[in-house]
Amino acid sequence: MNIFRFLGDMTHLISILILLLKIYATKSCSGISMKTQELYALVFLARYLDLFTNFVSVYNLIMKLVFIASSLAIVWCMRRHPLVRRSYDKDLDTCRHYFLIGGSFVLALLWHEKFTIEEVTTGCYFVNLMSLLIRCDFGMIIVAIFPQLVMLQRSGNVDNLTGQYVLFLGAYRGLYILNWIYRYVTEKHFGRWIAVISGVVQTALYADFFYYYFLSWKNNGKLQLPA
Repeated sequence: MNIFRFLGDMTHLISILILLLKIYATKSCSGISMKTQELYALVFLARYLDLFTNFVSVYNLIMKLVFIASSLAIVWCMRRHPLVRRSYDKDLDTCRHYFLIGGSFVLALLWHEKFTIEEVTTGCYFVNLMSLLIRCDFGMIIVAIFPQLVMLQRSGNVDNLTGQYVLFLGAYRGLYILNWIYRYVTEKHFGRWIAVISGVVQTALYADFFYYYFLSWKNNGKLQLPA
């Protein structure tokens, strides 16, 4: 594992911890898209089908378990916790994520590296890359953040913890791009091009958010997105 992969994993973990902190400390999920969290839960469950059949390292196993458990815990809180669920604003969280899931799975069947159950369900993680460009779902991990970004744009105002959550998620994707560049340079047979291309497109989706986050930081003001 190289330093960029490790830092990417850590920023991803920090983003989840920030979200859990927001939920458990404030007993609120205001500004958080349940649909994004459900998509991430599906991504982790599908991506880590090899949890007990393909052991890589203790670190890898722990990270998989943490991502699965935390995503399910967040969804449970937003759906079942008596206080947290009251703060969920379904009127702002209107992205039709079921279509994203269906389209992602179909394209996972069409675009894959090898035809196995694990690879095809993991394909839902990668294959959705052009979804926002050509209305064709290219992988659930790509569109997973889309309901969240849409919700933030509709609400306009973004609280600090929600803004930091999205910021660290975007940083995680950016660090993974550096990880892939490093692997391309150092590995003779690097063949993760589906992951690379989809990762670049996913990171680009954060560009608008990064721009307004930078402006708010520069002006010492509250993060606001144009409606």
